[in-house]
Parts: sequence; structure tokens; C-alpha cells
Amino acid sequence: MEAFQYRGNELYCEGVSVAELAKQYGTPLYVYSQAALVGSLKALQDAYAEVDPLICYSVKANSNLGVLKVLGAHGSGFDVVSGGELFRVQKAGGDPGMTVFAGVGKSDPEIAQAIEAGVLMFNVESEAELASIARVAAGMNRVAPIALRVNPDVDPKTHRYTSTGQKESKFGLDIERALRIAETVKDLPSLTMIGMHMHIGSQITTVEPYAKAVAKGVELIAKLRAMGHPIAWYNMGGGYGIAYRGPEAKPVSEFAEAILPGLKATGCRLAIEPGRVIAGNAGILVSRVLYTKQSGDKRFLIQDAAMNDLIRPALYESFHRIWPVTVPQGLPAPPADYEAAIEGAEPWDVVGPICESGDFFAKDRALPPLGPGALLATFSAGAYGMVMASNYNTRPRAAEILVNGDGASLVRRRETLDDLVAQEVGL
Repeated sequence: MEAFQYRGNELYCEGVSVAELAKQYGTPLYVYSQAALVGSLKALQDAYAEVDPLICYSVKANSNLGVLKVLGAHGSGFDVVSGGELFRVQKAGGDPGMTVFAGVGKSDPEIAQAIEAGVLMFNVESEAELASIARVAAGMNRVAPIALRVNPDVDPKTHRYTSTGQKESKFGLDIERALRIAETVKDLPSLTMIGMHMHIGSQITTVEPYAKAVAKGVELIAKLRAMGHPIAWYNMGGGYGIAYRGPEAKPVSEFAEAILPGLKATGCRLAIEPGRVIAGNAGILVSRVLYTKQSGDKRFLIQDAAMNDLIRPALYESFHRIWPVTVPQGLPAPPADYEAAIEGAEPWDVVGPICESGDFFAKDRALPPLGPGALLATFSAGAYGMVMASNYNTRPRAAEILVNGDGASLVRRRETLDDLVAQEVGL
């Protein structure tokens, strides 16, 4: 993560000291790099430049208005999965005409909201949803643009919670069912099928699943066009993996090499819906050590960030690099291979204050000696961090900071206890 680097023994985000940010804004604290966000978006734009792609940033990865505004200003469209996310896009100045509405459970009010806003297209995931969009659009005297979300039955070999491209997934339609539904669309004047959508999963680190999915998509588009549908868009979803440990992720250019030949054969314009690959390594979560504790053979490092701030380790058993913001004298910056032993370091369970045994960020992690007051950086926390945060144990959610060069802006203030009870009524 080039945006987060150690200068001497201190961690910086671009030109700003992370320790100074923690001093000014407190902890837990999310810190995002604008340069990293824009750099990852540009890498995607460059990788697919020859087909004039529409990069629809997946808002669910990180929906902060500051993040959305920066990405929109640099040419990004958006992928939303709720009326709330569409509202955020519009509040951030995003273009609904460059926005795709996905998700398996769109309500009638959300469908009407999206039609009124003028979204580029709906990704349709079931027969019942198709009927709802047709009915709502007809009632508004509008024609809704749609793309069928098709599962190519490709196993991306990722976590079972983030694999979405197989027949048994709750998302999308198997190919045979999609073709049957496509036949019915011709009889629905309030719908026009302008695209075909595939999203096979998340945190995918090999290109082969994409190559297999594209091959099936090319055949399907030909069949849809033969039915008379004006398929102009091939939406390949997202799912590109990032480096949580160090060497596991491939550059987006390798995914483009697997996707572009099939896409160009269709003559379609490409839409993709990346989220994690743009935001993941653009953010860290900063926390402060409260206590250390030994229980039996276990050593616990208790910090003020918890599973309510970052739930990925508890939910997915995911790995995040963790290292002190100020590295003790004589020790290096984080090692490139986090599986390697660190000389002189001892294993710790890094945990939070939540009253759950599942409240951990790392188990048996080699860390240098640390005491109360030390600051920790949990890396690769820019995606699926703050968006999944909660107020469990009545804990206010963290503040969020966006760094641009030598400057830092507060883009979400820390919640107060009064905020947490402000909506409760009938006392």
C-alpha cells in the first residue's frame, strides 16, 4: 500500500502522520488515502481503456460521501444495491445515468426511486423482481432498462459467503432460467433488456474464473440478441482480489487480459462493478492499546477498536495486517510476508472490548512488545469496514478521515452517546 508508508519509525498516510491524526481525532479512527482511491480507479480505467469501460464503483464497499465524491469527480459511475445507496450517490453529486441498481430484494419504492432518478439499468435477479419492475414502470408510464443477472455456474474458489456465481447462489439466475425469462420480456412493453450481467464472487485472486464466465456470457448474449433483445452492455461485475497478506493479488491488467477478448467479440460496451479493489487498500483502522493480559498460555492485546468497528475477522475469519503506528526502535516496518516469523516477537491475540469471544482482529499474531497507549494500524480496512460497523454494546462508531497530500479532512465525525439514543421514542 504505497499511500501508507513508514518514515523512519512512524506511519504516514500520504504526507500526514497517522499518530497526529489519532491525537487530533481520537481512536478508533478510519483513515483513507485519496491518492490510493484515485490510483486504483485509474488502474481499472487504463486496463480496459480500449473498450471505453464504465467503472461502476460498488458503493457497498465504502459509502462515505467524501469517498463517493472523489471517485465521481474522477469519472466513476456507481453500483448500488439499495435506495439508500442511490440517495448517497446523488448527495455526492454522482450521475444516476452512470449508475447500475443491483440487489436481490428491490422494493417497489426503491424501484420507483431508481426509475425517477434515471439509472442506467437494473440488474434483475428473479422472475418476481422482473414482474415488479415491469409493474412499477408501467404505472409510471416509463420503460425501465434492465440486464438479467446470470450465474455462469463458475466456482471462483473464494470464501463461501462471497461466492455468488454458482447455480445454488441466492443471487442471479441460472442460464436456462435466464433464457426462459428473456422470452417473456418481449411481451412487457415497460421493460427493455439492454444488458447482461455476471458477478461470480468477491476477493477472487485468479483469472481463470473470469475467462470461463466470459466464454459462457458470449454465447448467452448471442442467444439474447437472436430473441430480439438490444443487448448493448456486458456487465462483468467486480470481485477482483486485493493484497491482504502481501503477494496474493494479481494486477487488474491480468483480469482485463482474460476478459477483453470475449467482450470485444460481442461488440458490447463493458461495465464493471469493482469495490474492494478500489477502496480496500486505501484505508486503515487506527486503534489504541488499552491493556495486555495473559490467560493460561494465551497472551491478549486488548485495543479500543472492536468487531463493531471491523467485523470482517469475526465474520469471514479474514486476515488483516496489523502493525504499530510507531515502530519500536530497532524493529522494521511491516514485513512483506506476514506469515513469516518476526525475530524477537511473540504471539498475541489482538482483541477488542466487545463482550463476545468472536471479538478479535487476529489470533496468535507475531507482534513486537507493546503496552497501553500504543497505536495500532489494521491495514486493508478501506472496504467493508465502516460500512459494516454497528453500535453493538452501545459503542459509538468511529470517525473517518480523508487524506489528500499534506492535508486531512474529517469526512464523518465520531458518533456521540446522544446520537445513539436520539431516534428512540416513547420513553
